[in-house]
Amino acid sequence: MNSVVIGSGFGGIAAALRLKAKGHDVTLIEKHPDLGGRARVFKKNGFTYDGGPTVITAPYLINELFELFQKNPKDYIDLAPLKVWYQFIFEDKTRFNYCGDEEEMKRQIGEICKKDVAGYEKLVKFTKKIFDKGFTELADVPFDKPLVMIQQLPALLKLKSYKSVYSLVSSYINNEKLRRMLSMHPLLVGGNPFTTTSIYGLILYLEKKWGIHYSMGGTGNIIKGFEKLMNEVGIKIIKSKEVAKIITYKNKITGVQLNDQTSINIQNVVCNADPPAVYEKMLNGNAKNSFLFRWKKNRMEYSMGLFVYYFGTKKTYENVEHHTIKFGNKYKEHLDDIFDNKKLNNDISYYLHRPSATDKSMAPDGNDCFYVLVPVPNNQSKIDWKIEGEKIKNLVIDKMESDLMPNLRENIIEDFYLTPDYFEKDLNTKYGSGFSIQPKFSQSAYFRFHNKSEVYDGLYFVGAGTHPGAGVPGVLSSAKVLDKIIK
Repeated sequence: MNSVVIGSGFGGIAAALRLKAKGHDVTLIEKHPDLGGRARVFKKNGFTYDGGPTVITAPYLINELFELFQKNPKDYIDLAPLKVWYQFIFEDKTRFNYCGDEEEMKRQIGEICKKDVAGYEKLVKFTKKIFDKGFTELADVPFDKPLVMIQQLPALLKLKSYKSVYSLVSSYINNEKLRRMLSMHPLLVGGNPFTTTSIYGLILYLEKKWGIHYSMGGTGNIIKGFEKLMNEVGIKIIKSKEVAKIITYKNKITGVQLNDQTSINIQNVVCNADPPAVYEKMLNGNAKNSFLFRWKKNRMEYSMGLFVYYFGTKKTYENVEHHTIKFGNKYKEHLDDIFDNKKLNNDISYYLHRPSATDKSMAPDGNDCFYVLVPVPNNQSKIDWKIEGEKIKNLVIDKMESDLMPNLRENIIEDFYLTPDYFEKDLNTKYGSGFSIQPKFSQSAYFRFHNKSEVYDGLYFVGAGTHPGAGVPGVLSSAKVLDKIIK
């Protein structure tokens, strides 16, 4: 069986390895000169910047890809558990060290609101129930038939899937600071906590189950480890060439054509690419597809965009943790502007990543390495990022100087930023969305783009736009679905 995988993000690499383990001849095609997709690496003047995911959870999903070939993961990658998972900074400048020590969590919660300690304990118990169903049982189940979804509806309703994550958390927690902190997880996968189905509350428990890890040398080192493994097991890797067209005959996939006019004949194409981009740009769109599929494709709501500012400093900021999250004052209003109104707002929230807090190799001696991620509207907003990019950069520097890094501006010696334009043009995501489609209930499981194409025989999807969704555990699990639908 000949299979081509398009795109080398975590999902594409995992799919290639799993197909190879089944005995397929596998070719992985990546349009960039380096592998990784959203997990690419940027190196500038001695600084190493991870392009995308920095929070590693459920490390067994990474390890088992090496174990498929009887390899020891520790020979390829080094995952280090973090003690403080996130430091939250609230609008009054107070800080909360979110961690895996439950007694310490309850102590800090008690300092903010004593009666919420009991509520927190109940919330964790409920999210375990969601996790047991939504992740353990369903994360690698193919949802390509309506009956599969219908069978799960009673259980999902029992788990209050009709509620948003924020609403679920608020039913247990009274304090607004704590509500924001304990409901923020949808933002890690492209969703608005006020509209994302409560099923994604499972992320809260998933973190507790396995902890949060950092890949020494950066997330890019995991990609390096996978590339070494793929070369060892005989997966053909083609870089710097783009699939211009997926070739079909009577709704059956027969091959791919590259941008240099080279054609490859195959039986299966697995796309680790945004499904809408694949259907719109790589396929003719002539296939007879159902009214239901066209309706689904046209009604999809997409995740927010991302502004990502990378910078290196000539001094170290020892008071800054590995991961810091700062909420804006008008939290809900800001999210409404991002997701619904599609406009910028100066009252930003941001996520700050300081890998050099754990790994000194990421920056030259005596320096520090950072990226700061700011949720922004996707390109449905028509924002001109050539103008607004510099404004956002200066705004976020001002905020960080005020919140936790005095005199930051004068200490920055290296910087650049990415906007939704990068995600749209370089990563081929529709509207430059950071995480493909939003994780609403009406866009989850059967209602997402299917892992097995609804239109073409021999076309499959892994990654953020298909089941189970975005985030490293999600896209790795999407590759596990292939094990059940490809022989």
